Amino acid sequence: MKIIDGKNAVLGRLASYAAKESLKGEEIVIVNCGEVLITGNKKNIQKSFLEKRGRVGYGQTGPKHHKSSEKIVKRTIRGMLPNYRDGRGRDAWKKIKCYDKIPKEYEASKKITGGKEKHGKITKIKDL
Repeated sequence: MKIIDGKNAVLGRLASYAAKESLKGEEIVIVNCGEVLITGNKKNIQKSFLEKRGRVGYGQTGPKHHKSSEKIVKRTIRGMLPNYRDGRGRDAWKKIKCYDKIPKEYEASKKITGGKEKHGKITKIKDL
């Protein structure tokens, strides 16, 4: 089991690493999802997320884009898995867990740091 601290980690890099490791058969736990960074222009990022949340399919059936940071991270990882609905992608999808804070069972365990302090055009997921 690999526990990844998402503080100051770039979303795409974190998601691709988690997807690759889960496809290898490793269980992945990502903590501090609210501190994960998205690089780029803040206005454009917020605009695209608001547009996605405003679009809801016929009769409120979907697709739904969640506001919670752990679900945003998990959905990004899902996009990097091959066919998450069956087969190998589904097995990998079940091995990924995301948390907004650090649960008590993972506080004492060793964590992999996701990234370093970044400067420039960045947005934290919790700010969306």
